[in-house]
Amino acid sequence: MRKVAIFDIDGTIFRSSLLIEITEALIQEGIFPSKAQKVYASSYKKWLDRKGDYDSYINAVVRAAETYIVGVEKKEYSRIARRVVSFHKNRVYRYTRDLVAELRKNNYYIIAISNSPKEMVDAFCKTMGFDKSYGRVYEVDELRRFTGKTHLELFDDKAELLKFIVKRDGLSLKDSVGVGDSEGDISFLGLVSRPICFNPNSKLYNHAKKEGWKIVVERKDMVYHLH
Repeated sequence: MRKVAIFDIDGTIFRSSLLIEITEALIQEGIFPSKAQKVYASSYKKWLDRKGDYDSYINAVVRAAETYIVGVEKKEYSRIARRVVSFHKNRVYRYTRDLVAELRKNNYYIIAISNSPKEMVDAFCKTMGFDKSYGRVYEVDELRRFTGKTHLELFDDKAELLKFIVKRDGLSLKDSVGVGDSEGDISFLGLVSRPICFNPNSKLYNHAKKEGWKIVVERKDMVYHLH
């Protein structure tokens, strides 16, 4: 049975957010109206000025994306997704990039579970050599245009999705590895043998300290292992 490794993507491997990058690109292309940026402009500025938190910013981007994606053709969205990933594919953290490469050499089955759009997640993970990737699916109508409704592929809970994949594909959680950066990743990190909290936010950091999980921080050209 192959061992499994599971990664979050945004802020864990990719040094930004796939959702943010494609939303900005869709605005630049004129597929989303320029007023879409106003939905998250205030929360973005507050986050930059360290007067607001990142969750408020990303949630505002989600609102903008889900509002203005209605009526957009899936083929146009996918085209932009591929272009954005091609441009940003090397903007990754060294620690997690090298960890993925090491796990591939050791024949791990490597999967990604992300709340970013599936088109972005699939395109990005293909460049990294992942075996499987799961992302947020935007529903389309009979004309292949987005309706604005979304759901996470298969399950909304990352832990439940991991258990489903392990059972379905005959994988092993023995010596398994998991990497995440926020409290939304706690559920699947609790299932693996080697949970790694990479550049964690405060909620994940405090939980990791209590559980004795590994904490890794990458800053500039240094990687810090916290104990």
